[in-house]
Amino acid sequence: MPSATAPVSASDLVFFGIVNGLESQKFVPAQRLVEVDLADQFGVGRNSVREGLQRLASEGMVELHRHKGAAIRSLSLQETLDVLEVAERMTGLLARAAARGAATTGLKTILGDSLKALKAADAANDAIAFTKARRGFYRCLLDMGGNRELQRLFPTIQMPIVYAQYPLPALQKLRLRDYGKMATAVRAGREDEAEAAGAAHVQHVRHEIITRAS
Repeated sequence: MPSATAPVSASDLVFFGIVNGLESQKFVPAQRLVEVDLADQFGVGRNSVREGLQRLASEGMVELHRHKGAAIRSLSLQETLDVLEVAERMTGLLARAAARGAATTGLKTILGDSLKALKAADAANDAIAFTKARRGFYRCLLDMGGNRELQRLFPTIQMPIVYAQYPLPALQKLRLRDYGKMATAVRAGREDEAEAAGAAHVQHVRHEIITRAS
């Protein structure tokens, strides 16, 4: 899931750098995180690294061990399914809220533009551009819904760890298909359909993960 805001401080660079690095496989679950290495990688001080790691730990993405330092959290299959259960409900709620707000916002054009960017990135096989467009898609949905509590909670779902732990070859095509269905329902203001499409997307991800784990 996308981060709610862009980096604005040194500790943000660490926080978002690790979150984004999980998606690009630069970081992997159970990987040990060494403060001095992170400070060098992100060009920040050790205190900023510690602050970033504390934030990641508070959101359940990093585990801090008294004598072993920090490590990316690793999920069991059951923990992964638990995360997906929460993600399914919240993604459905996100899409429903966006559909409800679509009639009173001017963001429908931006949502359409984000879909065009996703399709262009997919056609160009540009993973970085696809990731950027995907974040824009979710940010637009959050803005359309205008639900501040959802804006606070949605980015904390542990999906970056899930995707890092279970790399799915079909994920990009799956996203492109499902996002199109979500956007169609949202832009039309069809709340029930939008919620179902959002939940179905996570269900499809769950199916791919269970199939891979079998």
